[in-house]
Amino acid sequence: MSGTTRDAVDTTITLPGGQQLTLIDTAGIRKRARVADSKDGAEQLSVDRALRALSRAEVVVIVVDASEGVTQQDFRLSEQVAKAGCAVVLVANKWDRVAPKVSEDMDAYRADVKAQLREVGWANVVCTTASKGKRVDEVVSAILAAGEQHRRRISTATLNLVLREAVAWKAPPSQRGSGKQGRVYYATQAASSPPTFVLFVNDPRLFSDDYRRYIERNIRQNMGFEGTPIRLWCRARRTAEKEQVARPPPAAASRGGRGRSPSYSSKESRRR
Repeated sequence: MSGTTRDAVDTTITLPGGQQLTLIDTAGIRKRARVADSKDGAEQLSVDRALRALSRAEVVVIVVDASEGVTQQDFRLSEQVAKAGCAVVLVANKWDRVAPKVSEDMDAYRADVKAQLREVGWANVVCTTASKGKRVDEVVSAILAAGEQHRRRISTATLNLVLREAVAWKAPPSQRGSGKQGRVYYATQAASSPPTFVLFVNDPRLFSDDYRRYIERNIRQNMGFEGTPIRLWCRARRTAEKEQVARPPPAAASRGGRGRSPSYSSKESRRR
């Protein structure tokens, strides 16, 4: 029954494979105006507790009413979840109530949900009818997969291979007026949960949000990370490190430059 959950309730379950999950059942969150107009002061407290539960969650399941479609409130909640850095599974429940024309093309519906909830467009969408138990097992599988991607780490060599190809296809932006060209030296994964990558560059100010999103898309296309947010930071390298990249020590030069740190630019990639 809707409206009965007040506190965030923890329940531990054991899956058939022996893996344990802690489920945090939170109160449903209505529109802010409706909560403000409510005579029940406990509802605002329930909403605050539900949002605080994000700090304890690794994977968040956002449930959308498939019969109503994505609402503005769903979008606002997805923004908060993405900001918290949680992995996400999108569940479109009450699938049995959607129009027959919509239900015939589930893939198109999933794509539409992702487009509307663009802040978590990287999440997997599962269409369920919970009252009849349809596809509920797919939700559990999606949760496990998202959690695995959330904790995932990749090697520096693999990351830089993908980065090198991305820069070859689209050069970093240049500064207007001065013509200063953005340059990427190398990248590394600094953390997981969520996966966080640091790009060492000549000047972070040259790397626009559009270009960072371009790099993120390439990482996802080549290495997955479905169901989890990715954080991407650009950091300037120290001048001494830049000079070392530009002029390798004699020992490295005698070996054909194998001791030289990689740096990527569009011109250098074309020469290769």
